[in-house]
Order: sequence, then C-alpha cells, then structure tokens
Amino acid sequence: MKFSDEFRNPRAARVLLAAIADEIDALGATGENPIRIMEICGGHTHSIFRFGLDKLTPDGLEFIHGPGCPVCVLPMSRVDECVTLAERPEVIFTTIGDAMRVPGTSKSLLQAKADGADIRMVYSPLDALEIARRNPGREVVFFGLGFETTTPSTALSIRQAAREGLANFTVFANHIMVPPPIRALLDDPHMMLDGFVGPGHVSMVIGIHAYDFIARDYGKPIVVAGFEPLDLLQSVLMVLRQLREGRSEVENQYSRVVPEHGNPVSLEAIADVYEPRPKFEWRGLGEIEESGLRIRDRYSAFDAEVKFGIGYSAGTRVAEEPDGCACGQVMSGRIRPTACPQFGRGCTPEMPLGALMVSSEGACAAYYQYGGHRVEAAE
Repeated sequence: MKFSDEFRNPRAARVLLAAIADEIDALGATGENPIRIMEICGGHTHSIFRFGLDKLTPDGLEFIHGPGCPVCVLPMSRVDECVTLAERPEVIFTTIGDAMRVPGTSKSLLQAKADGADIRMVYSPLDALEIARRNPGREVVFFGLGFETTTPSTALSIRQAAREGLANFTVFANHIMVPPPIRALLDDPHMMLDGFVGPGHVSMVIGIHAYDFIARDYGKPIVVAGFEPLDLLQSVLMVLRQLREGRSEVENQYSRVVPEHGNPVSLEAIADVYEPRPKFEWRGLGEIEESGLRIRDRYSAFDAEVKFGIGYSAGTRVAEEPDGCACGQVMSGRIRPTACPQFGRGCTPEMPLGALMVSSEGACAAYYQYGGHRVEAAE
C-alpha cells in the first residue's frame, strides 16, 4: 500500500462526509445561507477540485478560495521589474517555472526569453548559486518568490553566497507572509467568512501559533490541514464542530508534519537575512503593511533591488490589471473564477491573461482543469 492510499480511502471519506452533513444540518446551513470556509492555500484549492470535494460536500458548505498562491498575488509591477532586470545584457535571470508565464504589463518572462533575454528556469536558489559560480563575469539574479515555505532556502543561499564572497549573485526578493493578508481580509466588512482551513506547507515553517490572532481577535476557527482528501474533509469537520460548539481555536489536523512551534532552523535563517518591509503590494488586496520581506542591510550586497536600483529602492509604481481581468476579485475571495468575463474565453492556460490561470496553485487553473467549467465557459 502506498502511504497516500491511507488518506484516499473511500470508506473513510464517506464516514467523514456523513459527519460533515450532520454538522451542516445542526448549524442550519443551506445552499442559500451556507457556512463559508476559506482554504488559504492554493494547494488546497487544487486538491478540493482534483478530488471533487466541492461536489461531494453538502450544499450548505461553500469553499472560498484565499490568497495562498504566491505567484498569483504578485502584482504586475513586480513582473515588469523582473523583465527589466532580465533584459539587461550582463544579467542571467533565474526563476522557478511557474513564474515564467505570468503576464506583466507588456510581456512575461517567457516572452522576454523568446526575445533574447538570458532567463533560466531553476528548481532552487542553490541552482542559481551554481550558475553564479560558473559564470563569474555575469550578474546572476534569482527571483526569490513565495511564502514562508520557500523563504528559508533563499535565506540560506544568501548566507552561502556571503560565505563564498560570490559578488555576482543577488536575489530579487518577493517573499511574503501569510498572516497579514488574512488580517486584511478579516478587516474587510464585505468579506463574510465563518472559518479557515490553514496552510500546511507554510505552517511547517512558522508553526500554528502565527494564526492565534484569527481565533483571538476575530472569533474565527482555523484548522491547519494536510493536502489529501481525508485531510481536507477532517479539517472541514473540525472547523464545523468548532462552529457548532461555539469555539474559536487554532487546531492542527496536520500534526504528522506540522510542529506546533514551526522549524527553528528555518525561522532563524529568515530572521537573520530578512526583515519586514514597511508595506508590500498584493494583487487584488493593495498594499498591506509589513506583509513582505526585504533583505537586511548586512546582506545588501546580495539584494538586486539595491544593486540595480529597482523596485522599492527606486519607488515602485502600480500597474493596472488588463481590462476585463478579475484576478484581484478572485484572489480576495469576492467572486468565483467563472464570474470573470475572461474566464475560458480571453484567459486560458494556453493564453493566460492573469496569474491565477498560470500558476499550478491558481484558483482559475483549478476551476479550468478540474471544475468542468471549460465547456460552460465556451457556451
């Protein structure tokens, strides 16, 4: 038996689904007045659609898709800055694959590569370090992107570059944090949420107490969840039981992976290399205070913004979304992807207009791939 099979057992799923239905009935939720649970992580969104959990759960439960896709929440202005960097003749620009096709104002990194820019897809910042070692006459820039899950590897790579004195290696830092945008959503009077399914991978690094404010300050339950079908169903059941019992707590369904207090080695590396930015722009949410990370002054030699005079070092600009693109509204949970007028028409995975259709964690990509909406969109 594969380990994952234990978390995809149909019999166990039926037991959990029956228990969820009982809780929904006890709460008096209906299709017209559902319990609204936001899954913060884009990986959870894809699991929900891949395994059809949105169709198996009762009508009285509605999944709201949160801003947990780092590629998706990146504003277009930062993509434009990536292209500007990549098109410098002395630069080798390195990036993860998901970011290659995210549209900027005029082009994506993939289009810039087609136009002749030296852009290379890597699997980790360590790959970028090796490219810098092999190309001492070129400036190697790594596109540091992601939530707390990927931040430690970038921080450790910067420390390694400092130890080696790799003067031709820099990071264009776009690392962001999960808790600040959740607070911003909860402060929005138009955002009606009953509870949260918390991110599993991020919580491996930061632990579960980073979400205490959700329960303490806003009275909303949150359950940190794994990514298999039974993980998600059990987490939803745990949220519903908290609601029925009048509790608001942080619970950890993913305890087999997520330690209560996170990973101390990763947290130390992040604290050493990074500090919070005063503010950072999120697609669909605007600028949120202390939601992004910047490289500390002692490592400024490895900060691409400082070295090349771009981004917040130069004073950022806001780039407007393309006409008809509703990425911001989808990202903030205000509308579903199918409510975007471009979904499946002007915006498809082959020709994306917005980041949510590009990323492997994007809500629009999940709807398009698993939700059975391609036919609907074409009609």
